[in-house]
Amino acid sequence: MTRTLTVTPLPGLPRVKPGDDLVPMLVDGLSRAGLTPQRQDIVVVAQKIVSKSEGRIRPLASAKVTPRAEELAKITGKDPRQMALVLEECDGDVLRAKKNVIVVGHRLGLVMANAGIDRSNVEQGADGEAVLLLPLDPDASAATLKSRLDAHYGVSLGVVITDSIGRAWRLGTTGHAIGAAGIPSIIDQRGQPDMNDRALEVTETAFADSVAAAAVLMMGEAAEGTPAALVRGLSWSAPEKSARALTRPKNEDMFR
Repeated sequence: MTRTLTVTPLPGLPRVKPGDDLVPMLVDGLSRAGLTPQRQDIVVVAQKIVSKSEGRIRPLASAKVTPRAEELAKITGKDPRQMALVLEECDGDVLRAKKNVIVVGHRLGLVMANAGIDRSNVEQGADGEAVLLLPLDPDASAATLKSRLDAHYGVSLGVVITDSIGRAWRLGTTGHAIGAAGIPSIIDQRGQPDMNDRALEVTETAFADSVAAAAVLMMGEAAEGTPAALVRGLSWSAPEKSARALTRPKNEDMFR
């Protein structure tokens, strides 16, 4: 049977402010797009609006600049206040620091530039320039959205929270799942036969990352971005796993 995969951006979502409830916004966006969610549809939401709704905005003036932050600021040429927040968000591992670049192990297990701290499209407050941090627990955020959307529509949906992240050895960024609920974030295919009836030995599919990457292509980046989309046409029987299941344990990470 031939399946059709569709990714539909949700139009008209307003600018999100701290404390805003994303669920009514997503419901309105789905309605404007003419969509009634079905079982195993996946709602993909940009990390930025999740972080904003959860109040993860930090004024740079609130950062406690340490000698290590000053050192990293000199190496990278970045604001020492931002380096202080990077150190707060990382798990202690500063993996690379050079001019204009800092890559760290984030407290969520992700390896990423600037600890995922974003200065773009973040409104300045009374305390001056501010930055946006990742959600405290993106998997929990995804689970909450799923629970409420499931209750509203009466079907079991998937939810993915996506962020654009660079990859080792490759230029450019692509969508990655940093939070997920209701889907198998990783599907273990080891032991299954290939086309020649040979058992697969190492194949594990990063299902949630694939969904995130497809959605980001349609959602867009920067000023033209639409921060949510509905992915339809996928199906799965593998057990549900959160996005944290995609994190490679440190003792298996040969790039650290």
